Amino acid sequence: MKVSIFGLGYVGAVSAGCLAQDGHRVIGVDPNRTKVQLVNEGTTPIVEKDIGEMIAANVKNGRLTATTDVAEAVAGTDISLICVGTPSQLNGNLDLSYVRRVCEEIGAAIARKAEFHVVVARSTMLPGSMRDVVIPTLEAASGKKAGVDFGVCNNPEFLREGTAVYDYYHPPKTVIGESDTRAGDVLVQLYTGMNAPLIRTSIETAEMVKYTDNVWHALKVGFANEIGNLCKPLGIDSHQVMEIFCQDTKLNLSPYYLKPGFAFGGSCLPKDVRALTYKGKSLDVALPILDAILPSNDLQVQRAVDMVMSKNKRRIGVLGFSFKAGTDDLRESPVVEVIERLLGKGYELRIYDRNVNMAALTGANRDYILNHIPHISRIMVDNLADVMEFAEVIVVGNGAAEFRTAVEGVHPGQVVVDLVRIAAGRRSEEGRYDGICW
Repeated sequence: MKVSIFGLGYVGAVSAGCLAQDGHRVIGVDPNRTKVQLVNEGTTPIVEKDIGEMIAANVKNGRLTATTDVAEAVAGTDISLICVGTPSQLNGNLDLSYVRRVCEEIGAAIARKAEFHVVVARSTMLPGSMRDVVIPTLEAASGKKAGVDFGVCNNPEFLREGTAVYDYYHPPKTVIGESDTRAGDVLVQLYTGMNAPLIRTSIETAEMVKYTDNVWHALKVGFANEIGNLCKPLGIDSHQVMEIFCQDTKLNLSPYYLKPGFAFGGSCLPKDVRALTYKGKSLDVALPILDAILPSNDLQVQRAVDMVMSKNKRRIGVLGFSFKAGTDDLRESPVVEVIERLLGKGYELRIYDRNVNMAALTGANRDYILNHIPHISRIMVDNLADVMEFAEVIVVGNGAAEFRTAVEGVHPGQVVVDLVRIAAGRRSEEGRYDGICW
């Protein structure tokens, strides 16, 4: 393919060298004449393992050149990759001035081009930036319509400095957010033969994936450091702890627990987070990430309460209130906390869970629920249909299979507040269905 790359910084230079190495004809574009001259002389403008040799070889064989002329680059290529910087402003927001400027220049060049051209943003931008900045700027400058007269994609990169060339050829995934199928089809051709999952999705999803990845990496670093900071005064080898931790790929390093939804509960997680953070305080070790876990969890409980209250209805039915479907464990169940708060605000409730039988509850489990909701028996019902008939708002508290059919049969005027996404893929519908995170 014929590819123009805008911005010969870190991402742009690596992309240019690797794409040329793959056999594509690449034109690098940058307003900095020094960078352009370096590339045209076969010299890398950045320091990165292997990229110098790639640039030298591909300039020599004619597959890679550089220019300051935007119109020439767009006219001579099928696809343009935007790899300019998006630095932070003082308030933490992104400075998109470089993106906006290059989109104005690319758009003006597209205006003079008859062929379908695809513009791909590789620069890291917050969700909404493509719709609010990139696409409107391209359309205004070109006088053409995105998704019709030219294509737009978001294609986040997952390159680490120092191993960028290796990462380019061994990506964890290739994500293409596309304005239209035609644009995505063009971009896919750059990655033919790449041994990685190829995901084609919406532009906004692709934007969010990049931030989700990077913030998760930052969280992992901070989490490991706090565990290490706590281990040191206890005389424990933190590296050994984390090595053992990382051997668990069933729960620890896995998709488990990483599905957005309701708060955690049960007899273990809240208790153990409290105990470990208490230990940190007793040792005068600051643990801001660990200390934030329980407050964050409580915010999710309050979010559910607020969602129910926002419906402006008084009769509430709760389907499932044990902390997990298939159990009768009510200890620190976040759904029990929701029930308690709603009762305290004067709402009428009916609650149902086929696994919870007050007569059968014993020990700490029974003590917990009676301390929080002493008269729980008065609002418990034995029949799912009774809750459905009573309720104006139906709260789905756990993922028991029987609730899926019940939710599908709600009557006009009833609203579902779903804390578990009982029906996969369902999104919120005003006045009918409200998912806590979807």
